[in-house]
Amino acid sequence: MTTVSMTGLEGHSQLRDPDRRNVVRAGPGPYVLGGALAAIVALAAGFTVAFPSLLHGAAVSNGNLRGTAVALLADGLPVLIVAMIGTARGSARAFVVWLGTLGYLIYQAVLLCFATPLNNLFLLYVAYLSLAVWSAVMLLRATDLHAFASRLSDAVPARVAAAAALVIVVLNAGAWLSKIVPAVLSSRPTSVMDGTGLVINPVYVQDLAVWLPLLAAAAVACWRRTSWGLLITSAMLAMFVLESISISVDQWFGSHADPTSSVSSMSMVPAFAVVAAGTAGLLAWFLRAVDTTS
Repeated sequence: MTTVSMTGLEGHSQLRDPDRRNVVRAGPGPYVLGGALAAIVALAAGFTVAFPSLLHGAAVSNGNLRGTAVALLADGLPVLIVAMIGTARGSARAFVVWLGTLGYLIYQAVLLCFATPLNNLFLLYVAYLSLAVWSAVMLLRATDLHAFASRLSDAVPARVAAAAALVIVVLNAGAWLSKIVPAVLSSRPTSVMDGTGLVINPVYVQDLAVWLPLLAAAAVACWRRTSWGLLITSAMLAMFVLESISISVDQWFGSHADPTSSVSSMSMVPAFAVVAAGTAGLLAWFLRAVDTTS
């Protein structure tokens, strides 16, 4: 085929404009919301780290949450700012990372809102969640898929990225379901939450209800080399790099907060550091085929 639909990449070289138009359509909206989000993330995470006495959950969960806040300040916030600047300068690679970072920030905002008992920072957490969600909505509305497709070379590793994404889906879903199914079929379903101090684990909810189904659908579309599938799959690879780093950090903090707890393990620190490095390598391979002409 030599023509390209809005959702396909076949013959995408025909879409390349001489002026290489920006992937994000003109308008300040995504950048204004992104700036506000950066400010609220700094406040929410900063206060969480600076005032641990505000957290009233189990010691291990408090440690995990502080680790999450540290990761937000150390990698989520800087990556968001750099990616926004890069996108404003016309980089499609930076745009992929920006979108993935918003996914990561939404994920962590849910944890701040639902993985700790109500505290003095609650409204700040809610504001953070709201800005993260609406930043993602506005950025997606401003996305020019044709322009994104025009930035991809024929060397884009679509099927490798799709296969890796499906492996992530299967392994992640299997890990959670192996814990949840036996518990819900037992006489004490809440046993799966023992030691966490939580009524329900928001990680289970958002992974199984939102992120894993989205990644699975995107991976199938990526395998078929459709532009939306390539965009969402690559963005979620960026999201999982940041999330793996965050898990490594929160496991370290959780283990130190309560060394006797089985909820956090120091063995997960290097394990997820390796996962982050491997996913970053795949993302880098993908991004080498972005903003190129061959």
